[in-house]
Amino acid sequence: MNSPNKPANKTAGKLKKKYRKTKEELNAEGRARKRAKKHSGHKSGNRYQDKSSGGQNGNQNQSIDPRLGSKKPVPLIMDDKVVAKPLVAPKEPVAKVKLSPEQELEMLEQDDRLDSLLARLEDGETITEKEQQYIDTCLDRIDELMAILGIEFTDEEEEEDEEKLDDIMRILKSK
Repeated sequence: MNSPNKPANKTAGKLKKKYRKTKEELNAEGRARKRAKKHSGHKSGNRYQDKSSGGQNGNQNQSIDPRLGSKKPVPLIMDDKVVAKPLVAPKEPVAKVKLSPEQELEMLEQDDRLDSLLARLEDGETITEKEQQYIDTCLDRIDELMAILGIEFTDEEEEEDEEKLDDIMRILKSK
């Protein structure tokens, strides 16, 4: 059964070695694959082609727009009839709580920002215009509140000086 010219194994007849492809052959195959891959996909302008002829019998007169989104027309010119709705509803202003003059005065006297700015001024540091405006508005408001409440501002030193002058005047008159 075995002929002398044929080998006993089936694999023995395939002793041919596969040769390695050269760099040029590999590059040529790569270019061919790239060219074949490049042409896959739809033609340009494909969605604008008339698709009604390809199987839709009932809606041949009506063309379907494949683009997504609203089909509602948008007015380009504003008329009196058409009122544009605001995109964001305006927020209602938060009603400020009305403080009594005593509470407001106490709040201003305990203001940390005002205290730090006044301390910087006493130390001889320079402050910005906004900081100066803040100090002026706070001090003006404090003066208004003190006038409303009937509180008079007097320095302790002035009181001591007045008391000394009164004492001196009494001593002189008694002599």
